Amino acid sequence: MPQPNLRPSAASFDAPEPGAATIAVLFEALGLVLAEDGGAFAFDGAVEKRHARAIWTWLARDVAPELLGSAGPDFNVETLAAMAPVLVERAQGVIASVRHGSDAELRLKSQIGGGVVWDRLPVALTALKSLPLLARAAAFGRAVNAIEDDDGVLTALESMPRREGRLTALLMMAAVGQVMAPGRLVVAATGLAGGEAEAALDRAGFGPLLDAILAQAQNFVPVVRQNGTFADIDLVCRAVERFHRLVYPVLTYVELDHPGPRRERIGTLIRLVSNELVPRLRQLTSDISRALRQGRDGVDRLDADSLLAALNGVYLLGAVRDCRGSLAVNEAFDEAWVRTGETLEFHLTRTMDRLRASPGDTVLAERLASGIKMAEIRFGADYAEALRAGHEALNRRLAGAAG
Repeated sequence: MPQPNLRPSAASFDAPEPGAATIAVLFEALGLVLAEDGGAFAFDGAVEKRHARAIWTWLARDVAPELLGSAGPDFNVETLAAMAPVLVERAQGVIASVRHGSDAELRLKSQIGGGVVWDRLPVALTALKSLPLLARAAAFGRAVNAIEDDDGVLTALESMPRREGRLTALLMMAAVGQVMAPGRLVVAATGLAGGEAEAALDRAGFGPLLDAILAQAQNFVPVVRQNGTFADIDLVCRAVERFHRLVYPVLTYVELDHPGPRRERIGTLIRLVSNELVPRLRQLTSDISRALRQGRDGVDRLDADSLLAALNGVYLLGAVRDCRGSLAVNEAFDEAWVRTGETLEFHLTRTMDRLRASPGDTVLAERLASGIKMAEIRFGADYAEALRAGHEALNRRLAGAAG
């Protein structure tokens, strides 16, 4: 049986961390079940990136250095999948060689990265051992997207393993990540469970499905936290929409225990996302005014940063509008929705009036174009098209008068 290396590892400041060259391959292989760092709750179907990195370092340094320590550029996912059974067997041998509660176990925990990483080690090893099954679960999830009728989804879900403990959790995590409408899985699960009660779903083996949905939703919290000039607002909006697609079906189709851990988890996730969105909604009216008002220092010029902030805010407002059922933002949204409409109408009218007085002003024309983009999101395409038509008609009249 392999024996653990319990000697302290000396730090080296001129050499890369063991396994650092292959960590990208590990992340690619485990991408279906990787979780973002610092989540509000742990799940047996997911491994946080920081924990995966620590476990990989231990494997490369102390368990299989001859396999991983000198892996070259040819090391890839297929190579990892081929050696995964050996890595897992060796790691499990090392773990089995130390007695529970002994000093040797404490030293091993320290080497791996501490008690939290130790607790996540079984999940990571199961994931490594199950790489082919994770790929099949992902294929199942993609196949669900092509099934047109709900009965077909029910039949497909019935084929998924539900009593395999940690493996079931991992497979559900891999599958849910590929499903465009997770609510279809939830509805099918309630049909197979014979009811919408959380306890009925647990008895039928679908508890890991619910937990996988919440774990996937948790992965989008850090994305929503992006803020500032360099934030990818398209990514943030997609994250809000995906969060809603994941959380809303559990809220709507499942009778959650009250109180209960899943209800508490959903509440935590909704609070985390909503706390990121509310300040931005409250700031939006000011951002629009700053972007569309005329300069006050005597020189009128466009402020690109203000225009981008306002446009991003309106895009986010549109995304939130369709996802309020999974958020706690109603008061802030309603206020932002009304005030944004009033503010846009005010500035668009004023800018159009100024263009009539100064038809050749390119700054005003560009400001109007930006305001129309915002209005298209807030009021709809017909409203924006009417504004564009009015602007074009104004230009034609002025051109005719000049001729």
